[in-house]
Amino acid sequence: MPGQFSARDSSDSFSAVDVSRARVLVVDDHPAYRFLLGSLLERLGVAYQCCCNGQEALQRLTTECFDLMISDCRMPVMDGYALTRELRMREQAQGRLPLVVLGLTGGLGPEEIRQCVACGMDGWLIKPVGFAQLREVLCYWLASPKPLLSAGLPAGAAALPGGTVPSRVSLIETFGTWEVVEPLLLSLVQEADADLAVLAHAQATQDATMAAQRLHRLVGSVAFLGATGLDARAVDLIKRVQVNGVAINTPALRAFCHDVERYLNYLTQL
Repeated sequence: MPGQFSARDSSDSFSAVDVSRARVLVVDDHPAYRFLLGSLLERLGVAYQCCCNGQEALQRLTTECFDLMISDCRMPVMDGYALTRELRMREQAQGRLPLVVLGLTGGLGPEEIRQCVACGMDGWLIKPVGFAQLREVLCYWLASPKPLLSAGLPAGAAALPGGTVPSRVSLIETFGTWEVVEPLLLSLVQEADADLAVLAHAQATQDATMAAQRLHRLVGSVAFLGATGLDARAVDLIKRVQVNGVAINTPALRAFCHDVERYLNYLTQL
């Protein structure tokens, strides 16, 4: 998932993760993508099964155990969003630990991110998926324990491991003119600042629901202009807060808010 996970692009980092007993479920209605992901997983030595829609995947999950599921977001019969929502309901009702679910999407904008997060997905992959990209994803999610990223934002290029911040030039290239970019940045920063304020209140009052809601909103804000790496941390924190509450995640929340503030400050200085 380019930019959505910490970059681990060496073979040593992958070999350090024990995948000998890991199992991955691939859900996609397109035979070519099932073949592609299956071939990549075979090269990585990871056991896998394939399904062609969400209903078939749910049936498979009732009889078999998997460590991670990659599901196309849009499929006939039952898409990845509906599949994940139903899976999360069943996990909660049965008291099972949540399966890591990654959405597979052809494009990633604020609405796609919102839908992935809202249905309970842990992250996302952007088509087409390459070998190095899939290796990074598996290294991140199959590692135990999964590390929390908390690097700061230097002014300029690299934002966090696996992500970059936009530049004035790149934004003008994307949106056409600075006259378009400037009000866009202002609006984004103002909305994110407001969400950070509510998130701080949620931490002070130990309100897990409010914290998760504001993190949901911040996912779209920090990912709107590019893959900073902050969006992955927000998704990770949503899951942590929902499972364990605010108190135990306070240090991670503070570190995340600090890095978002530095990112917003960087944007205001472009």
